[in-house]
Amino acid sequence: MPNMPSMYEELLRLKSLAGEELAAISQVGELELFRVKYLGRKGEFTFVLRQLGQAPPEERPRLGQLANEIKQELEIAFAEREARLIEADAGTIKVTLDLTLPGRTIPFGKLHPVTQVMDAVCAIFEGLGFAVAEGPDVEVDFYNFEALNIPAHHPARAMHDTFYISDSLLLRTHTSPMQARIMEKEQPPLRVIAPGKVYRCDSDITHTPMFHQVEGFLVDRHISFADLKGVLSVFITRMFAQDTPIRFRPSFFPFTEPSAEVDIGCVLCGGKGCRVCKHTGWLEILGAGMIDPEVFKKVGYDPEEYSGFAFGLGIERIAMLKYGITDIRLFYENDLRFLSQF
Repeated sequence: MPNMPSMYEELLRLKSLAGEELAAISQVGELELFRVKYLGRKGEFTFVLRQLGQAPPEERPRLGQLANEIKQELEIAFAEREARLIEADAGTIKVTLDLTLPGRTIPFGKLHPVTQVMDAVCAIFEGLGFAVAEGPDVEVDFYNFEALNIPAHHPARAMHDTFYISDSLLLRTHTSPMQARIMEKEQPPLRVIAPGKVYRCDSDITHTPMFHQVEGFLVDRHISFADLKGVLSVFITRMFAQDTPIRFRPSFFPFTEPSAEVDIGCVLCGGKGCRVCKHTGWLEILGAGMIDPEVFKKVGYDPEEYSGFAFGLGIERIAMLKYGITDIRLFYENDLRFLSQF
């Protein structure tokens, strides 16, 4: 057990040793090592203070006071030394800084091409009076299929290779569930687009397991197929070019009747025929049709009173056509050489 004189001498020895080491420090970076060694929670002075309990009771106040005085003096000296070294470093920087050197160029971030096309598509439809609505990526089976006239036994379910989470929960295969969700809560007239991510078990040069889609629909009295053609024609000419050829082909979708596929003249060959358009001169761009009366019945609308149309388009497909990209996987490889072009 250390006695009072030896502890008193130890405190004075530490004071002298710490003062010499502090005076010898010439770099700001060395100060932290000094602080930890002498003033830290596991430092030399802390170790001595913890042994005060071993000193005779009548000597503890004097030893404690001395230890605290030495520590305070050292802390003041440390702060002064730190300030001097920082000031000296700052003076060195001012002397060595060459103000004639050019500044460092900060690279600018850019929006992903898919995001750019998504924004452009939404802007066009918003300009036509459509509101934007977003829904959940994890959807219930009812809204994703049944409310859109695709019951469990319907063969169209084979078209949607679905990621199921449980018997009733899944990753949505299209943004069309927003049709039923919105019509269920609101009354016509409605004019809505629903952009977002969708998921299907598919992956190749033209398909990815996750992609982006915009669903749009309009419901009111006396809506006809001519209204659908007019809206989509305006969208296509604004998205591509004013003179873009457009055609509507009969097709089938469970939630629209009649239904159509919409094609545009091949933007790569100008309609002359190439590998991309399979030498037809046409490229499919989206699907559309008049909303099936059965869908209206599911949400409590009277199909004798209201009519409407719906359409759906893939953002990646629009981007591929707009920019002449032949492999959809380029969008998701994060290659800056590719992304920086947009």
